[in-house]
Amino acid sequence: MPTYEMPLFLRIMKKPDVVATLKRTSETIFKTGGFIRKMENWGTKDLPYKMSANGQVHRQANRFFICFDAPSNSIDYILDECKRDIDVVKLLIFKQFVPVKKECTFQEEMLPPAYRPSVQKLIEQANKQKKDKNKFQYNSGLDYYPFKK
Repeated sequence: MPTYEMPLFLRIMKKPDVVATLKRTSETIFKTGGFIRKMENWGTKDLPYKMSANGQVHRQANRFFICFDAPSNSIDYILDECKRDIDVVKLLIFKQFVPVKKECTFQEEMLPPAYRPSVQKLIEQANKQKKDKNKFQYNSGLDYYPFKK
């Protein structure tokens, strides 16, 4: 199961109501077969612009960050259920970014391009394609070549 990140903006409420909303959201994730890795409270902050949700205009929100694993086919269900909740101002779900680790040495980078191993490999591939491209193969099924040689 892939890991997803969900920033969640809730309307300004009392603590018991916030807890109840977070429980509803987490139960939605659990229903789909997912599990929560971490949940962070980012506090109450002003929104970058006023947002309207469920007939109300919001200028502040309780911000939370939920990191969870879930089957990829259940993401639409989670979004749909959470957007129907009247306490949720805004939410998004992103697939977690995992950086690719590449080894890079400074000495290889300082070589002229023609001497770098990666460039030499590309040159070999290009030469190989040229050789294969120039060969003519008789694939017509005829015993003779119908065009002039």
